[in-house]
Amino acid sequence: MFFIYKVLINIVFLFSPFIIIIRLIKRKENIKRFVEKFGFFTKKRVSGKLIWFHGASVGEIQSIIPLIERLEKDRKINQILITSNTLSSSIIINKLNLRKTIHQFFPIDCNFISSKFLDYWKPSKVFFVDSEIWPNTINNLFRKNIPIILLNGRITKKTFSRWMKFSNFSKFVFSKFNFCLSANKESKKFLKKLGANNVKFFGNLKFSQSENQSVEVDKNLKKFLLKRNSWCASSTHYNEEKFCGLAHLKLKKKYKNLLTIIIPRHVDRVDQIRADLNKLNLNVHLDRPKDKIKPNTDIYLVNSYGKTKSIFKICKNVFLGGSLINHGGQNPLEAARYGCCVYHGPHISNFKEIYEHLQKKKISFKVKNQNHLTDLLQKKLDKKNFSKKSMKNLSLEGTKILNKIFNEIC
Repeated sequence: MFFIYKVLINIVFLFSPFIIIIRLIKRKENIKRFVEKFGFFTKKRVSGKLIWFHGASVGEIQSIIPLIERLEKDRKINQILITSNTLSSSIIINKLNLRKTIHQFFPIDCNFISSKFLDYWKPSKVFFVDSEIWPNTINNLFRKNIPIILLNGRITKKTFSRWMKFSNFSKFVFSKFNFCLSANKESKKFLKKLGANNVKFFGNLKFSQSENQSVEVDKNLKKFLLKRNSWCASSTHYNEEKFCGLAHLKLKKKYKNLLTIIIPRHVDRVDQIRADLNKLNLNVHLDRPKDKIKPNTDIYLVNSYGKTKSIFKICKNVFLGGSLINHGGQNPLEAARYGCCVYHGPHISNFKEIYEHLQKKKISFKVKNQNHLTDLLQKKLDKKNFSKKSMKNLSLEGTKILNKIFNEIC
């Protein structure tokens, strides 16, 4: 099976220039840095010990930031390399004030590109985050006797079933990890069955938070939001914006000064989102700091990355997208840490245990349909919904998990 994988990934490599061109046109690639995916490097390796973290996108990268901040203080580590697959995740990292840490895009998992990558960076230790499993790279690391750790490993039932169809291949890959730290108890069970030898569970790393977190809120936006009854729809996907727009129209019958803030998962969709909302006769304002927000604005549409935390700091009712469609939901912990009430649809398989934990604490609520969402919001919009106690409890839980994981990997 490993041979077949090598053949297939080489075919992907042959077609990759065409894929990259399409992604460049859609502005999903960095025009100056896409070459990193082909094994050409835009940053220099400094001398000394380098450790490497790889996560697919924004969610995975954000989960390891508290860990990275601690490792930056370690004098034995000279450089920290973070790789990811998406443009949005690279933007997040570039905004952080990290002295030792650099970002590169993850190279295509061809044997010769992977070998070139490892020969250049020479990592002392490697961490794959969440469910990022790349057989060629893992095999090359194993042959070079470089420790491989799966961090916050998450294996869903669907992913587990796929791997088990090729059980010998799964054992070939997963047995090469020195140890695995699972994100939940279900993943711990699945990892063992897939062939991982040393699996531990300390808690989900996504409960932890940055020690150097500071959120700047635009003064004009804050002033505007505090004057309105507002709620936020964050990490929305296609058609979820329309769902929220219709909810806005129903709520507006009671709250004349209602403002709905929409933060789409992919900001390149904002033009289409605005067009869809305009068809509902909603007044849409794009998030431009220099543009004055009109008093009759219905929808405040965020069209850039990095604004989510500042919105959560003010707006305490948040609907999380990716949950009305069969996507698996988005991580609710960021909103919960700011004392927000979190609403979500039925499709939350990616964060099932986290949502169950928040539901027990009456922080998150499952939305059955559009009428149910408007009913829940009507009960909450008149209240502050700012829970310092829940924020403190989540912070303590996150610190405990972070401490255990940090002590285990160091």
